[in-house]
Amino acid sequence: MILDGAWGTQLMAHGLTRGACPDLWNLERPEAVLGVARAYVEAGADIILTNNFGANRLVLASHGLGDRAAEINRQGAILSKEAAAGRAQVFASMGPSGKMLLMEEVTEAELEEAYLEQATALAEGGADGIVIETMSDLEEALIAARAAIGTGLPVVGCLVYDSGEGKDRTMMGVSPEQQAEAFLEAGVEVIGANCGQGITGFVEIARRLKAASGLPVWIKANAGLPKQLGDKLVYETSPERFAEEATQVVSAGASFIGGCCGTDPQFITALRARF
Repeated sequence: MILDGAWGTQLMAHGLTRGACPDLWNLERPEAVLGVARAYVEAGADIILTNNFGANRLVLASHGLGDRAAEINRQGAILSKEAAAGRAQVFASMGPSGKMLLMEEVTEAELEEAYLEQATALAEGGADGIVIETMSDLEEALIAARAAIGTGLPVVGCLVYDSGEGKDRTMMGVSPEQQAEAFLEAGVEVIGANCGQGITGFVEIARRLKAASGLPVWIKANAGLPKQLGDKLVYETSPERFAEEATQVVSAGASFIGGCCGTDPQFITALRARF
């Protein structure tokens, strides 16, 4: 199954400014959100995400939008469903809160409430599934996963591997095997990883997640690591190189393959041509 690519950079191409709240565009610039989603459908994605990555009330509160979380999430799912038009499935995105349990910046009860509100609204908006993504804290990811599972929708549980000598640990030190054990117990239907590094590093992560869990594996890799050129971040992996290296990730056990930071519809077109 071919997944979509990055959303943030695509919204920036439509005029989103750095520091602005991308999730609010579900309400204020729906035509731009539809444009991003439709571009990925046209590129050949089987599954597209939603513009809800930072739409839990804890993140939205930093923009003064905490009380609009349900509205923003519901509309995000509605927009991606409209863009999909029956040609792709919609898996709604749920990202981290930006608060650390370990540092007591947030309580488990506060996370549970925020993620349950978000997951419920995404289900109400018509999402076909929910993906927990770009999580470094396994405990927070499990809280989000349990909230999503409570909707009755299929749930994908992803962590971000960007630490350790081989970049096979999360920032909190979690390994693929530890992720597999925890998410299996939680009851997710698909396990995976996204962001953090280029696609080559996901070969071994996909293999280990598959071996440790037996579940279908979901991988969304970056287009390499960015380099600063002037005032811009540039990702140097081409769509063709990305698609070529993706074959190794699929051979290692991934059933779902797509792009994260630095990727765009051209990357999805290249993946579609390869698979």
